[in-house]
Amino acid sequence: MVFEVSKVPTTPFDGQKPGTSGLRKKVKVFVQPHYLHNFVQSTFNALTPEKVRGATLVVSGDGRYFSKDAIQIIIKMSAANGVRRVWVGQNGLLSTPAVSAVIRERVGADGSKATGAFILTASHNPGGPNEDFGIKYNMENGGPAPEAITDKIFENTKTIKEYLIAEGLPNVDISVTGVTSFTGPEGPFDVEVFDSATDYVKLMKSIFDFELIRKLLSSPKFTFCYDALHGVGGAYANRTFVEELGAKQSSLLNCIPKEDFGGGHPDPNLTYAKELVERMGLGKSNSEVEPPEFGAASDGDADRNMILGKRFFVTPSDSVAIIAANAVNAIPYFSSGLKGVARSMPTSAALDVVAKNLGLKFFEVPTGWKFFGNLMDAGMCSICGEESFGTGSDHIREKDGIWAVLAWLSILAYKNKENLKGDKLVSVEDIVRQHWATYGRHYYTRYDYENVDAGGAKDLMANMVKLMPSLDEINKIVKGVRSDVSKVVKADEFEYKDPVDGSVSKNQGIRFMFEDGSRLVFRLSGTGSEGATIRLYIEQYEKDPSKTGRDSQEALAPLVEVGLKLSKMQEFTGRSAPTVIT
Repeated sequence: MVFEVSKVPTTPFDGQKPGTSGLRKKVKVFVQPHYLHNFVQSTFNALTPEKVRGATLVVSGDGRYFSKDAIQIIIKMSAANGVRRVWVGQNGLLSTPAVSAVIRERVGADGSKATGAFILTASHNPGGPNEDFGIKYNMENGGPAPEAITDKIFENTKTIKEYLIAEGLPNVDISVTGVTSFTGPEGPFDVEVFDSATDYVKLMKSIFDFELIRKLLSSPKFTFCYDALHGVGGAYANRTFVEELGAKQSSLLNCIPKEDFGGGHPDPNLTYAKELVERMGLGKSNSEVEPPEFGAASDGDADRNMILGKRFFVTPSDSVAIIAANAVNAIPYFSSGLKGVARSMPTSAALDVVAKNLGLKFFEVPTGWKFFGNLMDAGMCSICGEESFGTGSDHIREKDGIWAVLAWLSILAYKNKENLKGDKLVSVEDIVRQHWATYGRHYYTRYDYENVDAGGAKDLMANMVKLMPSLDEINKIVKGVRSDVSKVVKADEFEYKDPVDGSVSKNQGIRFMFEDGSRLVFRLSGTGSEGATIRLYIEQYEKDPSKTGRDSQEALAPLVEVGLKLSKMQEFTGRSAPTVIT
């Protein structure tokens, strides 16, 4: 079929500045006339011509409400802007890590490689007609667009006057794999719908010892549970865990992707992953059914993860440290050693201690996966993580929920490879407690205050910036609240100079550092679609092995009290309690 290109007049929209997480708004915003079109055209205009004309682009996402409509719009706009071919995951489904893998690994039948992708996701936020939608652009390395590109996109959205679209192009059936070909003013244009899981599973099999994991999963003593929260992770779960690794079908929870995530909140934490938490023995009800040995969940677009043992929660900060400490022995991909490790600033210092003990390069970066990507592209980092349930490695340039689950299964399989016929398996809890005994424990928690008034949130942060220079005043407040908390020795706003490109990122969070190694960190998060989210991170380091077994919330209660008083949280936000505690 031959198509023609239309230039459609449009007017700019004021919008959220796209960042690492792209553009996120309520569906009702995205369905406004020209809204999505403006962002897509602004992105094409921000890229160099060779990244658009004649290029191969990936267009897919987590399957949330409005995704299928958005895919058809982007296909028609790609054709009109001179793109040569578009690759779409079957049913429009590709996890964010799988998109990164497809960009980096997939080669088309004609030898083509993708140079970028539009990913349709609002990550861990709810979906549905009245909920959230999002879009972001990833580059040829498989990672999120850098600030230089997102800044251009944002500026373009404020001045755009027209967009290009092949309006006469019929919708492509994305439920069936195959190639649909068209002809436009600049020649052929193809849309290829391909199996969502094949490339990703192939990559996972090159990283992990699937045979060793299969032996663990086949042991009658080992039980396993994975919850996709009705997100896109379900498109990979059956293929990976059941078909390849031999897990029972009953091990999978909520693995049918749904446009509204089954009415739930697809955020893998103790608050929202209720069914998994109950099954793992961490819920409020005392079930007599014995919990599985290992449980895990991923979020809407399957880039975040939560790891659980039987009646035991692994903090994301501990998780990345434990993966790094065991990677060389347990994961074939890392058998020749780690290039370095990195964590986001708010993540606990558990990884720092591992790096120091193992003599590894270590980096503390701002929140945002692009900072890890720079280090990985430069060959400086192998494993990294964020406390917000994101863990990953240099196999791709995004965090990867299913990779993290396979990493933990690999560690469990390695620790139990001589023990599968013994009386008792080495458990998740055993591994974590042994890690604490070796490296010390970083008691850690995060309080999220979601959808607070944006003005109040900014005032709260500004007040703390004003307070920072006076340590005497800070310590007077601290001692007035809790005399048993050590004194603050440093207060600052985190600033990062990228060792690869020299770029400087300022105002990345307010830190209060205490004499005993404890920390309070405050950040405004940009991952919501409306209002503001204030995140308070509380951390206390304990080296004494006899004191590493306390309840985390109990151990941190004095610091929490101090943090709420220092920030005047209730005064500025009107909130007497956080929305979520993790």
